[in-house]
Amino acid sequence: MESFDTYQTPLSSRYASKEMAHLFSSANRFHTWRKLWLNLAIAEKELGLPISDEAIEQMKANLHLDAKQFEIAAAEEKKRRHDVMAHVHTFGQVAPAAAGIIHLGATSCYVTDNADLIFIREALTLLLQKLAVVIDRFSAFANQYRDLPTLGFTHFQPAQLTTVGKRTTLWLQELLWDLRNIKRARDDLGFRGVKGTTGTQASFLALFDGDHDKVEELDRRVTALSGFSYAYPVTSQTYSRKIDVDVLAPLASFGATAHKLATDLRLLANLKEVEEPFESTQIGSSAMAYKRNPMRSERICSLARHLMVLQQNALNTASVQWFERTLDDSANRRITLPEAFLTADIVLTTLQNVSEGLVVYPKVIARRISQELPFMATENIIMAIVKAGGDRQEAHEKIRVLSHEAAHQVKQLGLENDLIERVKNDPYFDPIKGQLDALLEPKSFIGRAPEQVDKFLAEWVRPALAEEELQGALGKASKAELHV
Repeated sequence: MESFDTYQTPLSSRYASKEMAHLFSSANRFHTWRKLWLNLAIAEKELGLPISDEAIEQMKANLHLDAKQFEIAAAEEKKRRHDVMAHVHTFGQVAPAAAGIIHLGATSCYVTDNADLIFIREALTLLLQKLAVVIDRFSAFANQYRDLPTLGFTHFQPAQLTTVGKRTTLWLQELLWDLRNIKRARDDLGFRGVKGTTGTQASFLALFDGDHDKVEELDRRVTALSGFSYAYPVTSQTYSRKIDVDVLAPLASFGATAHKLATDLRLLANLKEVEEPFESTQIGSSAMAYKRNPMRSERICSLARHLMVLQQNALNTASVQWFERTLDDSANRRITLPEAFLTADIVLTTLQNVSEGLVVYPKVIARRISQELPFMATENIIMAIVKAGGDRQEAHEKIRVLSHEAAHQVKQLGLENDLIERVKNDPYFDPIKGQLDALLEPKSFIGRAPEQVDKFLAEWVRPALAEEELQGALGKASKAELHV
């Protein structure tokens, strides 16, 4: 009942996956701090500091916090007004042989910043796996409808035909760029390492009696124990907040992709050509029982807008970090970083759910084509008349007059487009009336769209998804369930 009496962010309480919500949880954060303290102690012991085997073993045995330790840590933080020192003391109570060496030589950012980098890397990996699944699902959809003609739109006005599959590849290409950008950000990520209070490593130099080589080896060893291939060569007290900018940039860019895709689906739903899934018991409106609102796509757009603006926080924070650091980044980052990843996670889950249940209405699509194609076919009709011995200018004038008459029927009277019937009833076009059905075949207006879909899927999508870690994610992926 307590959860109903206290504000909870909808990102974790309503939408986000368990994996992403746990990653940024307090339990995982403080567990990671303890692993970082353990790694530091192991490396310091290896390099000759007097740290006992018992201390290391007690630390290893107590990496996870139970409810009682959370209570002790909360009481310590209330007393000391310092979260890191509260957890140093709490860890020392369950690992008493290590109490005197926990956090030895380190500053708070040793655990806070290095932990953030660990969370960011793991979160980016989760997003990559989910994005691969979304790409896979939309790829199957593109392949299925590779050659289904549909009316294209420019300025949301009727344009030349394309295919449902070709339109989908436009979404897929942007998703592939997002996959590339997120992977780049993850693979480029480094570790803060062991740098001391202002980044000079002075405390560690003192611990090792001025031995610079041992200090450098300590940095390398802790970095390796923590699973990173390299540490940033120089830092201040913190890792540069520009790293957060670089991490949130591809997430914001993905937000723009998702918003565009979902907006297209919302427009298609209005046209009744393609709809997102709609469950048998789902209610579209509390008043209008007939409605089938595209609530999934609307949710994607809503959350994507939030995702797109979060990078601005990172930019502002990076720009105002004075000298070696200020603390005005802390509260902002505690909100911005988890929210960015939780939001991206939710958008991806919803996109997957949409992609796995898209409904296409070919007859509605064909009817819309039939309303517009006669106008598009006028050039083909003129060319056919000329090939049959007619005069191009005369044919153009005949078609122009008939087209305006048909447009009047559609726009002024709300009737069907009867241009082809007018052509058939005009004796001038007798020489080509037998060709009209062929001239009006929609598939003759889609150009290389099906071949473009085939080539794109074969040469771009499949190779992008062929990487081992993404194949593993595809193999384990189940159908996405929409969160409430």
